[in-house]
Amino acid sequence: MRVPDALLRHRVTIAPYIGESTYGPMYGPEQTVRALVAASVRQVRAADGRETTSTAQVITAPGLNCPPGSRVTLPGGRVTTALSTADHSAPGLPVPASTEVRCE
Repeated sequence: MRVPDALLRHRVTIAPYIGESTYGPMYGPEQTVRALVAASVRQVRAADGRETTSTAQVITAPGLNCPPGSRVTLPGGRVTTALSTADHSAPGLPVPASTEVRCE
């Protein structure tokens, strides 16, 4: 079972991080997905191990391609960076599968 579409009230645009070039970060093609966005300030550990502050949580359907470093455009137009991504699933349990992205 996946998170119901009725709960995904926002739209976010994600440009997946694919690496570095001599000119800075490189991103894949942008994709717009349905999401549930919450402004919540939390202390999180980034992909490189440093502790930092997350200011937004994005919940989407499972299978989202959004590695840390991806560019995320939130519904209000604010552009932020994905700090961490977690896939949530519990096969056999009555809870929905989803992908959670913590953003700067």
